[in-house]
Amino acid sequence: MALGSDFVATVAASLPAEAVIDRPEQLRTYECDGLTGNRVVPSLVLLPESTEQVQAVVRACHTAGVPFVARGAGTGLSGGALPVADGVVVSLARMNRVVAIDLAAARIVVQPGVTNLQVTEAVAAEGWYYAPDPSSQQVCTIGGNVAENSGGAHCLKYGFTVNHVTGLLVVLPDGEAVRLSTDAPGPDLLGVFVGSEGTLGIATEITLRLLRRPEAVRTVLAAFDSIDAAGAAVSGVVSAGIVASAMEIMDRLTIEAAEAAVHPGYPDAGALLLVELDGPAPQVEEDLAVVEAICRDCGSWEIRTATSDHERALLWKGRKSAFAAMGRVSSDYYVQDGVVPRTKLPAVLRRITELEAEFGLRVANVFHAGDGNLHPLVLYDARAEGEPERARALAEAILEACIDAGGSLTGEHGIGVDKACSMPLLFGANDLEAMQRVRRAFDPAGLCNPGKVFPTPRLCGEVPGPYRTHPLEAAGLAERL
Repeated sequence: MALGSDFVATVAASLPAEAVIDRPEQLRTYECDGLTGNRVVPSLVLLPESTEQVQAVVRACHTAGVPFVARGAGTGLSGGALPVADGVVVSLARMNRVVAIDLAAARIVVQPGVTNLQVTEAVAAEGWYYAPDPSSQQVCTIGGNVAENSGGAHCLKYGFTVNHVTGLLVVLPDGEAVRLSTDAPGPDLLGVFVGSEGTLGIATEITLRLLRRPEAVRTVLAAFDSIDAAGAAVSGVVSAGIVASAMEIMDRLTIEAAEAAVHPGYPDAGALLLVELDGPAPQVEEDLAVVEAICRDCGSWEIRTATSDHERALLWKGRKSAFAAMGRVSSDYYVQDGVVPRTKLPAVLRRITELEAEFGLRVANVFHAGDGNLHPLVLYDARAEGEPERARALAEAILEACIDAGGSLTGEHGIGVDKACSMPLLFGANDLEAMQRVRRAFDPAGLCNPGKVFPTPRLCGEVPGPYRTHPLEAAGLAERL
C-alpha cells in the first residue's frame, strides 16, 4: 500500500535534504537484516539526524497510523529490523556522533548509530574501553545492541548491554521524548527498554558505562579431540573458582571454515577452547597456570598462550569471524541462538548430533561455553528442493532441545520474527499476555516495530505446540506468573 502524499510531504519537511528514500532499487537495500530468509520492501526509508527529527517522524506516523521500524546497521540475526510493507524504516545511520565523554564518571554518551567498536576507540588512548563485544562489533551499532541486549564473548564476566547502559533518551511511539536512567525512582523502565527489540520506542541518546583497561590480559588456546573434552575443561575452570572473562568453544567444522577464511593458524582439532583471563597481573598469572593444567588434565594436546597483543588478536580473529567464515564451507546457513545450563551442554550437543543425522544436514557449533549460549549454524543449500524447510525445522528442533534442557530461546540475538512462533514453547498464555500489556502501555496503537517477538495468527498460522513445563518449574525452583 502506497503512503499518502500528505504523509510523505510532512515527514520530508521535517528532515534534511536527501533524507527520504523512496526509489524502489534503493528501498530494497533495507528489505532485511542479517536474517536474509525474510524480506519485505518498505514503502519509505527516512534518515533523521537528531532526536527532534526522530520525534517529528514518529509523530507523523502516530497521527497517520503508519507503522515504523527503527534500523541500525542491519546486522541482527532474528529479523528484528524486518520492515513492514505499508510502513517506514527509520534508519539511524546518520545519528553517529559521540555526544560527550566523562571519564571522571566513567561514562560516555553516544547516538544510536555509533558502532560498538567506536565506543572503545573514542576512549582507548586514555586507557578505557567498553566491555560488551559482539562478534560484529566493527559494524553493529549501539542502538541495535540496546534493542537486542547484545553480549559477546566477554559477557561471561562483564555481563550484557543492560549491565552497561545507565541512561537513555527515548522517543516513545507517540513522539514524546523521555529520559530513562538507573538513578530514576520507581520501576526499572530502563531495564524494560533494553532488550525490547525496538517495540517500545527509539533510543536517540545512550549513556554507557566505561571500564578501565585491566592490568593484565592473557589468552589461551587449547586443542582437544572432542567437544566433550573441551567442555570438561570449561567445567574444571569454573569449579576451580576462576572467573575467566571469556570461554569459547569451536568444533572442527567451524575451525575449518575460520582457517579457510582468515588463516588464524589454528591446529587441526576436534574442538578448540579459547580462555581469556584479565585483572591484576599476579592473579592472572596464577589463574593461567591453573587453566593450562586443567586443559592438559582434560586431554588437551596443544596449548598456546599469546605472548603479545598481536598473537592475542590472531587467536580471537578466527572466533570473531566464525559466522561470516561459514560461507567458505556452505552456500547457505541458518544461525541459531539458544541457551542451556552449562552442565547440560554435553547432552544438548549430543542431541544436535542426533538431529544432524535425522534431518540429513550438517551443523557447525561455536558457542559461549562459559554461560551455555549456543550458536549452532545449520548448513544447507537454498537451491536444493526442500533443504531450506528442513534447515528451519532442524533449527527449531535445536531450540526445543535447549528448552527441554532447562534453557531459553535466545541468549543475545533476540526473538524478532524468527523465533516468535516458538515463544509458546517457553511461555504460557498468561506470561505472553503480561508481556503484551507492557508493550501496549508504551504503544497502544501497535505501530512500533509490529509483528516482532510475539506470535500472531498471521505470522505463525497456528501457534506451535502446547506450553511445556520448564524443568526448573517441574523441580519447584521457579514459579510462573
